[in-house]
Amino acid sequence: MKYKAEIKIMPHAELLDPQGKTVGKNLPNIGIHEVDQVRIGKYIEMIVDADSKEEAEKIVDTSCKKLLANLIMEKYEFNIEPLS
Repeated sequence: MKYKAEIKIMPHAELLDPQGKTVGKNLPNIGIHEVDQVRIGKYIEMIVDADSKEEAEKIVDTSCKKLLANLIMEKYEFNIEPLS
């Protein structure tokens, strides 16, 4: 069965986010003054072929830990749903 995984990777809250800081600092330059803070991360979609949702979760979790996220600087979370 195929499953769709939606993965969100964000920098740890205690770490500086220079990309987010730059975007936040420049929003007033385009007339947007209502934003207090910006943090920028990554969004990844994967289609996983697995026998069960638990197996798909294990595959996605391993992918995040070993390749997609830098666990020293980032945290991740994901959602998995079966494809029709």
